[in-house]
Amino acid sequence: MTRRTHPLLSLWAWLTYAFLYLPILVLIVFSFNDSKFGATWQGFTTKWYSVLFARPDVREAVTNTLLVAVGSTAVATVLGTLVGFGLWRGGFRGRLPLTFLLVMPIVIPDVVMGVMLLMFYALVRGLLERTGWTFENGFWTVMLAHVTFQLSYVALNVRSRLAGYGRELEEAAADLGATPVQSFFQVILPLALPGVLSGALLAFTLSLDDFVVTYFTSGSGFKTLPVLIYTSVKKGVTPDINALSAMLVLFTVLLLVMGNVLSQPRRREE
Repeated sequence: MTRRTHPLLSLWAWLTYAFLYLPILVLIVFSFNDSKFGATWQGFTTKWYSVLFARPDVREAVTNTLLVAVGSTAVATVLGTLVGFGLWRGGFRGRLPLTFLLVMPIVIPDVVMGVMLLMFYALVRGLLERTGWTFENGFWTVMLAHVTFQLSYVALNVRSRLAGYGRELEEAAADLGATPVQSFFQVILPLALPGVLSGALLAFTLSLDDFVVTYFTSGSGFKTLPVLIYTSVKKGVTPDINALSAMLVLFTVLLLVMGNVLSQPRRREE
């Protein structure tokens, strides 16, 4: 017998969804508004998307965002996969502290993490200046900062994917003559691949959307899309900024859906 949901619970659920998603809908709708200023609807147009990509600062920010996201995701995926495999395999001291360290970047507020990384870069810069070397905050500092929190998501995804399998897989591969390296690449990695891909997509999405950590570690001459949107909004919200925000939101949603699909376990064939 099917249980009926209480009307008040249904109403509360719909109000929650409206609170979460109506602002996104309004943003997307007003990116097609013909009015240049204000929130008054004056007609439908797509010209703001053309204006958007005619701006050199937007093209530069898109390039910076994609380069940082691709570079940091590649590094975090490789390191996170190895860490996740190590956590699943176990057999070493410090497994619990390592898991705790992996969770920390997820639970620490972004502002705190941004300040921590800013102070760390300042300390490293001060030490290097004593030897005659120095560096400025920019692409590399942002990319490394993104790796610090992306790695956790990839590692935990991979460990969760392998959690249902035992060490018997490695033992069976060894009985068949496989070396540990062959066992990893030919047995373990294919099983963990959905977790690796979903973790990589999640890491890529987090990099695209990150503002706080990027703002603290980017310096004045390097801007990604979230930083560009923030600096532009301080001068006033215009339809081209709405268009840029709408595109970023839709692209992010697409990546999250893809990651969710990849993370779902495949049905076993009967």
